[in-house]
Amino acid sequence: LTVNRKTLTLTGLSAAQKEYDRTDTATVDFTGHSFGSSVVGSDAVSLVSTGYAATFANRNVANGKTVTVTGLSLSGAAAGNYQLPSPITTTGNITAKQLTASGITASPKEYDRLLTATLNVGSASVNGVISGDTVNIVTGSATGAFADKTVANSKTVTVSGLSLGGADAGNYTLAAYTTTANVTAKQLTATNITALDKEYNQLLNATLSLGSAGLSGVIAGDNV
Repeated sequence: LTVNRKTLTLTGLSAAQKEYDRTDTATVDFTGHSFGSSVVGSDAVSLVSTGYAATFANRNVANGKTVTVTGLSLSGAAAGNYQLPSPITTTGNITAKQLTASGITASPKEYDRLLTATLNVGSASVNGVISGDTVNIVTGSATGAFADKTVANSKTVTVSGLSLGGADAGNYTLAAYTTTANVTAKQLTATNITALDKEYNQLLNATLSLGSAGLSGVIAGDNV
């Protein structure tokens, strides 16, 4: 008569969430593990996790990814009567690695009552890509907006519409990007101001006719 080892039920393992690092290595917490009712009676059986190894199904970003654990063993007086299930798995998340953009600037502009900023993207690049991955910055849909319309120096310009391209772009995310630029005052011209003729009186003073004075160049909607 052959008596086979009893296969235990192992639950309560949890894999730590990690940021994408181009490896499939996982870290597992065994603190909450349990054999439930699969241990017979008062048999002494415990889990040995020293030297374990754990790997995600692949290295790519996703939630609820399968993590396979190897290198576990049993100890205790009755350990020889039991075996661990195979495979031993749990789940965990790999989150995207955040990258930062650089080299994007905004051009100064004359006040035009708009928030729109003109971007210079010719030197745009992305920082933080792990060696061996192919990721580039895509600027074709990028737009810039000043924080408000008023005149000032070094005003914050928020850049939107940036994205990532390349074979490994799905494992990364791009941080919000801002730059600065100046909004300068718009020059207006006065109109319909005339000076009256006068007889010589050895003075430089001129008498002005201001009844029809106005301004040219005020943007529609502004009160100037």
